[in-house]
Amino acid sequence: MRRFTLPTAFALILVALLEPAPAADDYSLGPDSFPHKGVPKGKVTGPMKWKSQVFEGTERDYWVYVPAQCKPEEANTPVEPACVMVFQDGEWYVNEKGDFRVPVVFDNLIHRKEMPVTVGIFVNPGTFPSANSKGKGRSNRSFEYDTLSNQYASFLEKELLPEVAKTVKLRSDPAGRAICGISSGGICAFTVAWERPDLFSKVLSHVGSFTNIRGGDVYPGLIRKTEPKPIRVFLQDGSGDLDNLHGHWPLANQQMASALKYMGYDYTFVYGDGGHNGKQGGVILPDSLRWLWRNTLPAKR
Repeated sequence: MRRFTLPTAFALILVALLEPAPAADDYSLGPDSFPHKGVPKGKVTGPMKWKSQVFEGTERDYWVYVPAQCKPEEANTPVEPACVMVFQDGEWYVNEKGDFRVPVVFDNLIHRKEMPVTVGIFVNPGTFPSANSKGKGRSNRSFEYDTLSNQYASFLEKELLPEVAKTVKLRSDPAGRAICGISSGGICAFTVAWERPDLFSKVLSHVGSFTNIRGGDVYPGLIRKTEPKPIRVFLQDGSGDLDNLHGHWPLANQQMASALKYMGYDYTFVYGDGGHNGKQGGVILPDSLRWLWRNTLPAKR
């Protein structure tokens, strides 16, 4: 048995006390994330396949949520177009037993009129199919999500939004559109609104990768030196998030929040003690959506 002298034992205790405590990360979902009797349930369709021309050679799965309040248009009774919210890494957000459970949260909030009637589009990143029918495709996720360009916005504008609009009437004004993502999907959501505020005016980012994966660490400086854009931004991160060769996620999100504050943006930043996951983001999702969609006016006729 190894024996420690008294001073050594005290030194070890002191080191243990000075070591950063592990993140609690013990978030629990609230009532808005569970189905309730009497709340009309929207319909989720998917997964459906999409072969992209903007990201040539890729294909991806996507899902569409249509709230129960969306009625088909009939003669002499035109239907109000619905707001729309796009989710990157859609499979994660559409899962009704996962961290976010977006369809369930949408059902509850739309029913209580705490957010507008909103269609959800959940889209996975693209993959290049394998030449071998039994092989695994090559993911295009980092290129699509982490690149600072308008290409992903063009993909939504030219391909996915028009496709969904064939079956449900969507708002085309930026005030009626929001975009959300986690990790690299979070920086992608911000990039879409930053590049095309005429398309999307609302951003929700969970543990966003505002780091140097493909140059995203420049955003705080760009925000400070660019005329403010008409976008509303909700950021979430935790002190236990990543710290690696690409950067320090908690610090990057704090820098984003500081820059948005300095430039007078309509923003909020929720900072917890979680890691690089969807636990805290899922728990605060109902409040995030209430904040993001607050004061959203009907579309102008």
